[in-house]
Amino acid sequence: MQINKDRQAENDSWILAAQCPSRLGTVDVVTRFLKEQACYITELHSFDDYRGGRFFIRAAFRPELGDFTEAAFHERFAARAAEFDMTFELMAPGTRLPVVIMVSKADHCLNDLLYRYRTGQLAIDVRAIVSNHPDLEPLAAWHDIPYHHLPVTPETKAEQEAAIRQVVHESGAELVILARYMQVLSPDLCHEFAGRAINIHHSLLPGFKGAKPYHQAYEKGVKLVGATAHYINDDLDEGPIIAQGVETVDHAHYPEDLVARGRDIECLTLSRAVRYHQQKRVFLHSGRTVVLSG
Repeated sequence: MQINKDRQAENDSWILAAQCPSRLGTVDVVTRFLKEQACYITELHSFDDYRGGRFFIRAAFRPELGDFTEAAFHERFAARAAEFDMTFELMAPGTRLPVVIMVSKADHCLNDLLYRYRTGQLAIDVRAIVSNHPDLEPLAAWHDIPYHHLPVTPETKAEQEAAIRQVVHESGAELVILARYMQVLSPDLCHEFAGRAINIHHSLLPGFKGAKPYHQAYEKGVKLVGATAHYINDDLDEGPIIAQGVETVDHAHYPEDLVARGRDIECLTLSRAVRYHQQKRVFLHSGRTVVLSG
């Protein structure tokens, strides 16, 4: 279901994101309540997973009366939602999601995220940048963002990840973005960051693993290149997918051309996934995602 009337900019709307078991009245419980509270719906998306018996809904709305308060809305809707075993989140207009970005040496995804952050295209607040290399510290300094150089070896991995935890905790970050961070996180850290850490990688996997995947792809004559953004989990590069991008190529694309195309798609796909997460469009469900995109 989708309703768009006099659509408002995302920063002007409150967001209500909810899910519950599938049953009669799930749309009505949200839309009727918003009408009763004099809230005008500017965007509405819902999905019913008939196989999993789970219902998902996201509503953007603006209050029409001046006495609207978040606390009162939350309390009143919680009582109504309880009848449907519905869990929900409420996000105020203009909310900027606090994030920590993790990188290694490649700068294309970091550059893109920082540009979108600086120009307001992404409603995020970059609290810190973490890297196992010092190379990108000047870029962080130019943006006046704290940079934590945390080198890692197999022998120091536990200590390095403890330092990562500390940075994330002390910064108050609610999302960790792995913007081409070329280290495998431990199962413990994956569990701790479950549902709040997004990774990006090329979509040639699992066929072209290891070094120079685009060169391997060139040798096989691939006709598609792309990127996948997903939440991290214990399975390397196999977490719940949020967004993917793809572009056709042909015999005239040499390895360096494939690399360039891949970088562009990685940037676009990662920023899209971060935006979906920030806008409360992503629901984790049975090891996969429901993405109520606009």
